[in-house]
Amino acid sequence: MIATEKIRNVAIIAHVDHGKTTLVDGLLKQAHTFAAHQAENAQTTIMDNNAIERERGVTILAKNTAVHWQDYKINIIDTPGHADFSGEVERVLNMAEGCILLVDASEGVLSQTRFVLALALKLGLKPLVVVNKVDRKDQRAGEVINEISDLFLDLAVDESQLDFPVYYAVGRDGIAGRQVETQADGSMKITDSSDLTPLFAGIIEKIPAPKALAGPSRIQVSNIDFDDYKGSIAIGKVNRGHIKKGQQLTIVRGEDAQKVTTAKVEYLFEFFGLGKVEIEEAQTGDIVALTGFGEVKISDTLCDPEHLEPLPHINISEPTIQVQFLVSTSPFVGQEGEFNTSRQLKARLDKELERNVGLRLSPGPNSESFLVSGRGELHLAILIENMRREGYEFSVGRPEVIYKKDGDTTLEPWELLTIEVPEEHVGTVTAAMGDRKAIFRTMKNLKLGVRFEYEISSRNLIGFRSEFQAATSGLAVVNSVFLEYRPLGEEMTWQRNGVFIAAQSGQALSYDLKRLEERGVAFVTPGTPIYAGMIVGENSKKEDIVINLCKGKKLTNVRSNADILIRLSPIREFSLEQALAYIAKDELMEVTPKSLRLRKRDLNVGANYSG
Repeated sequence: MIATEKIRNVAIIAHVDHGKTTLVDGLLKQAHTFAAHQAENAQTTIMDNNAIERERGVTILAKNTAVHWQDYKINIIDTPGHADFSGEVERVLNMAEGCILLVDASEGVLSQTRFVLALALKLGLKPLVVVNKVDRKDQRAGEVINEISDLFLDLAVDESQLDFPVYYAVGRDGIAGRQVETQADGSMKITDSSDLTPLFAGIIEKIPAPKALAGPSRIQVSNIDFDDYKGSIAIGKVNRGHIKKGQQLTIVRGEDAQKVTTAKVEYLFEFFGLGKVEIEEAQTGDIVALTGFGEVKISDTLCDPEHLEPLPHINISEPTIQVQFLVSTSPFVGQEGEFNTSRQLKARLDKELERNVGLRLSPGPNSESFLVSGRGELHLAILIENMRREGYEFSVGRPEVIYKKDGDTTLEPWELLTIEVPEEHVGTVTAAMGDRKAIFRTMKNLKLGVRFEYEISSRNLIGFRSEFQAATSGLAVVNSVFLEYRPLGEEMTWQRNGVFIAAQSGQALSYDLKRLEERGVAFVTPGTPIYAGMIVGENSKKEDIVINLCKGKKLTNVRSNADILIRLSPIREFSLEQALAYIAKDELMEVTPKSLRLRKRDLNVGANYSG
């Protein structure tokens, strides 16, 4: 067991895509965490082991790992950088005594940088600053360091936090140092290091060891994992005393010290690399995982049964967006998924609440629906994607903001929106922000484009990301972070055209799709199974139209090449987020493991069709 003074607990915080997980890769590899033959030595973004994280290239879940450097143990907490998953950051920072603030040498300080640093400084964490990607030709490390200094001046809780060391890094190559020189092409070269040794040394020298508190055992649960054989796994930092395998601990919940149950520590683990190592005992400052506490929840305190002293509750920012989840009433229900009943849907959502602390669940308008609230569209979209991959079938409505009341005044959430685009798309930004009633804050010219900052209501921001990415051919970088609740403002005008609604069930036919194309764009291909009330295309005008795609052409004895060679245009395909933002209030997205279908809430909308 390593002495408490030889332990360092550090969280790595950054805006999304600034290279945080890549830097963790380098720390793991250079600390010789993996044997030479292990596949991890050749991998990147090792910590993003969730399938969706690897597909999207974004960290969703906060994760723990640990490395040994010389005779020190460094516990590393990798946190998400996207604002929608900031609840993950809020609940794990209390396990650390210090943090590494990672900032891109080109992009500089962005919205989430400010948010996560404010949290860290409020908790009193000792900061180290790493300016990453200095090998980029468009780096502006000098300006970025000034931006970071200004940020610390705004956010520091005490003067000691203004004294922070700065490291320059090329995380992809596993190099960090204190000295750099600018090359002819504008990039920087690190001159005093060829690996991450200076950063390791900085962590050991600058970040304090945990305070060694003697007394009865106490640990606060910051995360919960699950094992098919061992059940719930509570993860947290030992706040006081020692924890031993076989020891009795009591779950205490809330500031009123509500006693939940007393149980035995069945297994005790410490983290190392990507896995856990079973141990017999842990001490103050250790970040550990333990089993035997099936009723535990995040923020609970596990105490010595004779000393029920809960730690302060971990405060998580409230959700701002909600989506209605409904039991599927599709005629195709049960064909592609395994779980589709109200009971199964409710049980799965309840399970999600145990570890996804940014979510809230409340009853819907009827017994077959539920309101799921989260931090943003992506937060909720990830939940939907996870559930469909697990075999669930259900429907969801259009995202809506969560309003608050202040006396007679209705308040709505507002966000700080950052947009980076090449110069040729500046007009697209200003037009879109005008339509969405956004308030302009700043504009800054960068080496490779322009950065805008706007304040915008969350209600008017729904659907913007996917729409804007399409308008700029994926060249835009869009990020937002919650600002505050403000009095209800002006709502943007709903701009979507009407839709084509299937009149009857069957398979879509080429001849009828050709007729549809004359008035709009199709969402389905020939042979696609459809049902009455399903949305099969978008009209070029504002009104909805009911159309029969299963009718075909009347048979005659006359044939022509036109009957045989029907050429159709490409259909419009939606990602999950695009579909979620596309649907209107009277529409739903049907979710199955294999399909995403758009439909009207009332499937009888075309009941009187006679075409």
